[in-house]
Amino acid sequence: MTSGVRDGCDPIRVITVDDDPLALELHRAHLARAGGFEVVAQCSGARAAVVALTRSTNRADLALLDVTMPDGTGLDVLRHVRARGVRTDVIAVSGVRDVEVVREMVALGAVQYLIKPYTYPLFKARIEAFREYHRRSLAAGRTATQHDVDGMFASLRTAQTTPLPKGLATHTLEQVSSALRACGTCTAHEISRRLGISREVSRRYLEYLAEIRRAERRARYGARGRPQTEYLWNAEVERH
Repeated sequence: MTSGVRDGCDPIRVITVDDDPLALELHRAHLARAGGFEVVAQCSGARAAVVALTRSTNRADLALLDVTMPDGTGLDVLRHVRARGVRTDVIAVSGVRDVEVVREMVALGAVQYLIKPYTYPLFKARIEAFREYHRRSLAAGRTATQHDVDGMFASLRTAQTTPLPKGLATHTLEQVSSALRACGTCTAHEISRRLGISREVSRRYLEYLAEIRRAERRARYGARGRPQTEYLWNAEVERH
C-alpha cells in the first residue's frame, strides 16, 4: 500500500504521530540513526494526523502511529484516511496490547505493530523490514508476479524474530515480567524465590526491564545495612 511511484534511492518519507513529545523525538532520532528516512511531519494528536496524512503536499510513504491519544485513536485516524483514499503504510507504535485493537489496526492496513517501550535494535529491525518491503514494492511496479508478492510478505516477516540481548531468553523474560507485574514491586531475591531461578539471573532480567523502561529501580531501606534495589513494574507504558 505504498503512496505512489518513487525512486528507490529517495528517502522514505515518514509522518510520526504520538501525544508524547519525547516519543516523537525518539522516533526522529531512531529514524535518523537508521538512515534513509525523512520525517516530513510530527503530529501530537489524531486530528493533526488526519490533516497531515491527507495533505497532498505532505504525502508520506510511512506513518508511525500511536493508538491512544487525547483527541482520538489510531483506529480513528486510519478509518478517516482510508475513507479518503490515503494508502500510506502504517507501523503502529503503542503500549496497547488488546488483541482486538491489534487485529483492527492490521485490518486497516498496519504492516507492523511495535509495542512500547521498545529497544532501538527492535525498532531498527521493524524499520529495516519495512525498508525492504518498500523497496520490493517499488521494484515490482504496477503488476506483481507471485515471486514479487512472496518477497514483499517475506520482508515484513523478517523482523518478527529479533533476538534479545545475548544471554537472555524470551520465555524467562516473560516469566520475570509476569512475576513483577503480579507483585508490583520486588527485589531480585524475591523474584528469584518466586521463579526458582538464581538471584543473579533474576537481576539480569530485571535490569533489562529497567533499561527498556518496563520497570523502574528504587532503593528499599531496611532496619539496617545497605539499601536493596527493588524494581517497580511500570504500568504507565501499557496505557499508551
